[in-house]
Amino acid sequence: MNKILKIKRLFVSFGALFAFLMLAQISMASSSENKHSEKSFNAGETIIHHVQDAHQMHIFDGFTIPLPVILYSEKGLDIFMSSKFHHGTEPYTSSSTGNTYVNEAEHIHEVSGVKIYDLSITKNVIGIFICLGLMFWLFISTAKGYVRNKGKAPSGVQSVMEPLILFIRDEVAKPSIGAHFERFMPFLLTIFFFILISNFLGLIPFLGGMNITGNIAVTMTLAFFTFVITTISANKGYWMHIIKPPGVPLWLLPIMLPIEILGVFSKPIVLMLRLFANITAGHIIILSFTSLIFIFAEKSGTGAGLGVSVLSVAFSIFMNTLELLVAFLQAYVFTLLSALYFGMAVEEHH
Repeated sequence: MNKILKIKRLFVSFGALFAFLMLAQISMASSSENKHSEKSFNAGETIIHHVQDAHQMHIFDGFTIPLPVILYSEKGLDIFMSSKFHHGTEPYTSSSTGNTYVNEAEHIHEVSGVKIYDLSITKNVIGIFICLGLMFWLFISTAKGYVRNKGKAPSGVQSVMEPLILFIRDEVAKPSIGAHFERFMPFLLTIFFFILISNFLGLIPFLGGMNITGNIAVTMTLAFFTFVITTISANKGYWMHIIKPPGVPLWLLPIMLPIEILGVFSKPIVLMLRLFANITAGHIIILSFTSLIFIFAEKSGTGAGLGVSVLSVAFSIFMNTLELLVAFLQAYVFTLLSALYFGMAVEEHH
């Protein structure tokens, strides 16, 4: 019971910390926007700004880290920092290619209509690099721990990682895949820790508002790898169950075959959308309730904003605490469903 209470207190503490950081960041973002514009506080624009990918990392008011913009067109390659777009709206003309670029809502295009390919290092790409760096450190430290503590109790990073690794092996891979689970373990561990760490990074506002797994391109790539591994690993029995399901009358096969083939492609699509929607929805809910403070303060005065802030902050703390659980749950669900698909592909049918 003492351990459970400690875990609950830890989750609530982290939730409160993240909620106050989120509140501070939105407050600074709204004040920064008001400096450059006389418009009223726009909750929709503020929320989308925090959720979508960007060519810079807004740490706090007055401190933004520009990121490299890499653009390729038929005229050649252009590489420059995103700070060239002053205030994010003024166009920039390249001296090497002569192209004039403009950044509209984080979508860069060439004003004369020249087709360009955007290969820029955005804040989500930076987040992926950070995530991969942490994963390398965790796995290498764990491996060194096993060498150093051979025959001894785990310690340090090893003691944290070992329960999670054993959990994926014993509770996800073995029951879902069966005897051939070992060859799928590297991939399952990789996607589990990648999604878990990415979800946690997305809850830290002063990292620039990274929303890695809330980007559908990232979740699509993860689901695509699951689809490819499932397709490559599938045995004859798996494909026969799709082409000619056992016990189905011949006259029903023309109807069942398109449905079964559609099911092959719908599985990775469901994986992609579930992770993307859950993570994005959580961020939007937290930002929406935090934005109520500034909406009420603008419409009814500072007193109304302070009054609403009590409920908004309390709910934000609750949602941030819940998001810590969701971060783990979504990593687990994605890994479990991938393991189930692998198990269906390699199952020996009789």
